[in-house]
Amino acid sequence: MYRVLICDPLSEEGIRPLLDAEDVEAVMNPSMSYEELLKEVSSAHAILVRSQTQVTREVIEHAKELKVIGRAGVGVDNIDLDAATENGVVVVNAPDGNTISTAEHTMAMLMSLARNIPQAYHQLQNKRWERKKFVGVELKNKTLGIVGFGRIGKEVAQRAKGHRMNVVAFDPFLTKEKADKSGVSHGSLQEVLQQADFLTVHTPLIEETKHLIDREAIQLMKPGARILNCARGGIIEEDALYEAIKSGKIAGAALDVFEEEPATEHKLLTLPEVIATPHLGASTIEAQENVATDVSYDVMELLRGGTVKHPVNMPSVSPETMEKISPYFQLSERLGAFLSRVVEGALERVNVYYSGDLLDMDTMPLTRIAVKGILQRHIGDRVNDVNAFKTASDKGIIINEHKSTSTKGFTNLVTIEIETDEEKRSVAGTLLNGLGARIVQLDQYSIDVIPEGHLVVIHHRDQPGAIGRVGNLLADHHVNIATMQVGRTILGGDAVMILTIDKEVEAVCKDALSQVAEINKVQCLTL
Repeated sequence: MYRVLICDPLSEEGIRPLLDAEDVEAVMNPSMSYEELLKEVSSAHAILVRSQTQVTREVIEHAKELKVIGRAGVGVDNIDLDAATENGVVVVNAPDGNTISTAEHTMAMLMSLARNIPQAYHQLQNKRWERKKFVGVELKNKTLGIVGFGRIGKEVAQRAKGHRMNVVAFDPFLTKEKADKSGVSHGSLQEVLQQADFLTVHTPLIEETKHLIDREAIQLMKPGARILNCARGGIIEEDALYEAIKSGKIAGAALDVFEEEPATEHKLLTLPEVIATPHLGASTIEAQENVATDVSYDVMELLRGGTVKHPVNMPSVSPETMEKISPYFQLSERLGAFLSRVVEGALERVNVYYSGDLLDMDTMPLTRIAVKGILQRHIGDRVNDVNAFKTASDKGIIINEHKSTSTKGFTNLVTIEIETDEEKRSVAGTLLNGLGARIVQLDQYSIDVIPEGHLVVIHHRDQPGAIGRVGNLLADHHVNIATMQVGRTILGGDAVMILTIDKEVEAVCKDALSQVAEINKVQCLTL
């Protein structure tokens, strides 16, 4: 008999699979104290939570029988993943359950924004009948710009097309071919901003998307455009949005999320052009039931020795395998992260090559980690060692693993190649005895770079004075160079320069570097 501890309020119908299972004892106690939790988990085989219960290292280490932690929702911030992995406990979540509810809420907000429904109702409550004040706009023939074309973005697009809107979408994984199959137009972020009459965002909140819609982005938009955010607070720079609405640049906004919640005193709520809800995107009976059902089935499947659909942390491997491959974890992830930040276009294929000491090893965990490193630039922590392949597959990205006898003179070599709809790029790295991870090749150029810290990648022509001008410009902007590596294939031809610097390069400095005559491209990244 498996004992499953349900710590937070969950839909009863959602956990019905657990309640009806003959081999499961479901213990529901959503109001227990932390001390009670420590006592209760001692004999639990599984724990189910939402966001209320904190599953700390202490909780996990008290649970000697624990095999799985289920999170009825997407985020796992309340679960100590490191402690779970170290103790052999699998963590599962339910990323799909609120897709429809969030898409429908976005459409409800879109129509309410277009027709001033909340404002008009508020006036009626105040016994005022003001038809002329609330003249709205039709959705037909308007352009909906969608930033983030994952599950929710696609559902919103389908509904918008039903209103005979034109839909243009941007996503780092969206190609023109994929957009055509979905019946939407494909555009760059700049093109989406410029074309949108209504703009809706559906991305995770990560470093790449923090304040993605800022002052500069808003200035690219049409006068009188409208903005929606039912995704994550922080994707839109709220001060910039406030100023744009006050100035009349933006006609209105519909917000379900804010950077800091609850947001009852937010200045955006003082503007009559803004409508808002208190983070209700996933708040439907069906969504609450769906996430509970999804995680219940995964928990039962794992307890019975099956395969789960939505694992979050790394699966266990044999101690022998772990001892062999663990030194390469950081190298694989850093190579993937590095290449994802220099390649341009929508990802279509990833090839990972292993040679030397790695030929006889089970390198699949390393490939997963490399793919995670690639995808995290755009998806953040929602992609991990376990779900990296499925996430890539969901995005239409093909993953191939190869073994090769060509070591190029190194004892071990990991090479990652990315193909996009615009180009093909590759990076190779190795572990140097006693010196750790090194990038030893970028495309056709031989280099020697430690993959960490602030890096500047410069593609330039191999001409006298180019390196000096770069050094002088960085000095003018008070940027200190820690290391410099230059790779070239022929004298006077194309070359690559990679700098390790002590602080992040500001935009004005990057622009100045781009203006140097010999420089073709400047890319700044942090690992």
